[in-house]
Amino acid sequence: MSTYAQKKGVGAVIWDYLTTVDHKKIAILYLIAGGFFFLLGGLEAMFIRIQLAIPNNNFVSAGLYNEILTMHGTTMIFLAAMPLLFAFMNAVMPLQIGARDVAFPFLNSLGFWLFFFGGIFLNLSWFLGGAPDAGWTSYASLSLASEGHGIDFYALGLQIAGFGTLIGGINFLVTIINMRAPGMTYMRMPLFTWSTFVASALILFAFPPLTIGVFFLTFDRMFGANFFDHTMGGNTIIWEHLFWIFGHPEVYILILPSFGIFSEIFATFSRKRLFGYSSMVFATVLIGFLGFMVWAHHMFTTGLGPIANAIFAVATMAIAVPTGIKIFNWIFTMWGGSIKFTTPMLYAVAFIPSFVMGGVTGVMLGAAAADYQYHDTYFVVAHFHYVIVGGVVFALLAGTHFYWPKMFGTMLNELLGKITFWLFLIGFHLTFFIQHFLGLIGMPRRIFTFLPGQGLETGNLISTIGAFLMAVATIVLLVNIVITSVKNVKVGNDPWGDGRTLEWALPSPPPFYNFKQLPLVRGLDPYWIEKMNGNKEMTPAEPIGDIHMPNNSFIPFMISLGLFIAAFGVMYRVDHAWGLPVLIAGLAITFGSMMVRSIKDDHGYHIHKEDLLEDEDKGVKA
Repeated sequence: MSTYAQKKGVGAVIWDYLTTVDHKKIAILYLIAGGFFFLLGGLEAMFIRIQLAIPNNNFVSAGLYNEILTMHGTTMIFLAAMPLLFAFMNAVMPLQIGARDVAFPFLNSLGFWLFFFGGIFLNLSWFLGGAPDAGWTSYASLSLASEGHGIDFYALGLQIAGFGTLIGGINFLVTIINMRAPGMTYMRMPLFTWSTFVASALILFAFPPLTIGVFFLTFDRMFGANFFDHTMGGNTIIWEHLFWIFGHPEVYILILPSFGIFSEIFATFSRKRLFGYSSMVFATVLIGFLGFMVWAHHMFTTGLGPIANAIFAVATMAIAVPTGIKIFNWIFTMWGGSIKFTTPMLYAVAFIPSFVMGGVTGVMLGAAAADYQYHDTYFVVAHFHYVIVGGVVFALLAGTHFYWPKMFGTMLNELLGKITFWLFLIGFHLTFFIQHFLGLIGMPRRIFTFLPGQGLETGNLISTIGAFLMAVATIVLLVNIVITSVKNVKVGNDPWGDGRTLEWALPSPPPFYNFKQLPLVRGLDPYWIEKMNGNKEMTPAEPIGDIHMPNNSFIPFMISLGLFIAAFGVMYRVDHAWGLPVLIAGLAITFGSMMVRSIKDDHGYHIHKEDLLEDEDKGVKA
């Protein structure tokens, strides 16, 4: 046990993270990888905005612009927003329900490495003959006509990363169903855990359609199949259906955990129980359910007919109702509360009007007849950025400030945090608010330049200035992280002073076994209840005993590496003689690693009661 307290060398730390199955370390891996891809996606966004700053600009060529645009959307949705939310799910959810880890720690590690290698594979396309260039939705008519291997990188990279996400979703579902602490009933779970639960259920049902669509696309492009080629009896529109049956629930997979983060922040910094808890839970579940019934509102102009359009328009209006319930409950939580305007709370308060604006334009787009005018204009770009940035990115920035002390044991600087907030908020509204009007004037999406005298110059210039402000805000956040890490001033278990849920009852960062004794949950906001009763710690639900822990494993890394190598083989097997041997070698690594995992008896290890008591004594003396 004492070895855990010793300082490790750099090599040992890297090996520890390569092999870890601890959900808290995997959360840090997701945070670093997702953060890296977020910066990459942001850089691509800056190139887009520089290109569109003035008319007839030639900063990038038309072909390169298409690649940048495609990679910006794909990176931000699949490789930045999703993994960053997974970072918070991993770091917080097991602690909130009083669990010692997730249900399948090995699979948790495998999920991360699959996502990571899928993301790296996709981005290597920049250096290997060109990135995908058919838009982040990769509509089949465009993606089948695309030259080179860009779309193959897209299909194989998303397939590998998607398996990782699917594994993660299943893992979280099982964890929440099976591993709650004594007394933690479903209706006592914190809202962030509820939103993780519903989002994981959505992942379970939404990712298979994407998997099938990408599988068909791979076979069309690489093996001469004709799923989407209408001249050979295929159907191009089927790709749109498969993509959006995944793509619309995906929006809720992103926004629901974001709602969960904001729910925790509103309750904490209003020093009040979340208003209307049971209606919030009901609204979360209803959003998840209705999320599968609205996908064709992305396809109003494809000619599905008035009846289909009407049904999907009504469903789109209906999904606004549970979202409205949430908005009012957050406002009522603040009403009469003792509000502290910390950095996370500023993001939470700014989120409400920003997200509502995105919702209002969503209702406009949901009116099928009006959508014929708005469709494929910058109005749509403005709408979904108000929803995704005003909802998800605000939540990620708020969650980073809010949970940083719990993950790393140090507090981010509040002054720098507030500078980041104001720069980002002003930059965000400058960038995207004006785009509604550009769209209504008639500026199409995905164009790489425009002519002078069309009335588009001023709007685009303002938009670009706003993007630069957001970039500066991101740099300030990075500076904040560096300064905090260098100073390394440690904080206690409840750094905000008003923690309500179980994670704030643990030291910051928590020990690798989380809970020495599983806590007894007496109601909603269990840590707050204990504090109100004068207890500094949770009441234990069990005596101190041996704790069983899983061993670290290098196998998840190897399984993912094998698929990464095999993807190159399958892509280049026609162009190069080495393609087939590389494919076979990659699959051999993956299946060989699986075999080793199957044959090897890995029973984990136990932390003995005596060691836990010894640690307790040391803590008391310290």
